[in-house]
Amino acid sequence: MIRYVLALVLVLLSVPAAADVGAGTLVDLGIVKSAYADPRHVQVWLPSGYRSDGPKYAVLYMHDGQNLFDKATAGYGMEWQIDETLDELIKENQVRPAIVVGIWNTPKRLQEYLPSRAFTGLPSDYQTKIKALYGGPPLADGYLKFIVRELKPMIDRRFNVRTDRANTVIMGSSMGSLVSLDAINQYPQVFGGAGMMSTHWPLFMTPDGKSVGDSEYETVSSAFVRYLTPALPDPRTHRLYFDHGSETLDAVYARYQKRVDGVVRRRGYTKNINWMSLSYPGEKHNEISWASRVAVPLQFLLPPD
Repeated sequence: MIRYVLALVLVLLSVPAAADVGAGTLVDLGIVKSAYADPRHVQVWLPSGYRSDGPKYAVLYMHDGQNLFDKATAGYGMEWQIDETLDELIKENQVRPAIVVGIWNTPKRLQEYLPSRAFTGLPSDYQTKIKALYGGPPLADGYLKFIVRELKPMIDRRFNVRTDRANTVIMGSSMGSLVSLDAINQYPQVFGGAGMMSTHWPLFMTPDGKSVGDSEYETVSSAFVRYLTPALPDPRTHRLYFDHGSETLDAVYARYQKRVDGVVRRRGYTKNINWMSLSYPGEKHNEISWASRVAVPLQFLLPPD
């Protein structure tokens, strides 16, 4: 499914978001402006029974927010069903009560989700290729400043939430996984957990959606190793979740993930304690597949108190 990486998902910022969800309540914050990044739509999902007083809620920040709650706003007519899944998990006490901040993407999605420190570790000819494909240089630093310096304070003021690291989690898929990992690396004092589903480690692909070859694998995966080795946060205070399927674009991820897993292990993370890395045979690179298994990272990143 090459379109999930190469296609810029155009978000019509002037179109109001649908507010109809299967469970809980969706609060539309409209277009949120930033000093660090382009303006974008932001929605906040509140679970059933949410109260503005009483016990406080954890916060899950998610990228590609238009795809999370409603088929009507989803880029390909497929949604994550975060509202139904998380609401049920909360009711069953399988996760701690949490709200979800859905951050919509912009036409600069690929640039905004690309970690600069991984990019700068690539040879110059690879950097040129990536900039040509993505429309310019990495913009993740500005995007993350928007989340940490502007959006999070807004959420903390407006909603009844816990503001500490242990109760602040970030998650995404594909390129959204890369920027989620970059977020917990750059801001380990802010985020206590990060979820990376179908992480797009290769950065670029051939037109048929298949691997670009052994040479490219070695170059790109080595850049991530060099970036992640000093950057990963303290395993005593953080949780990392990775997964991938085996079909469509996910078919090329396994060997990249295996190499990254080695870095995570050497950093001191322990599988199924503060780190998970799972493979889902038969799963594809799309929202339907992510919806089918999203309960797993939600339970791992937001365990009950």
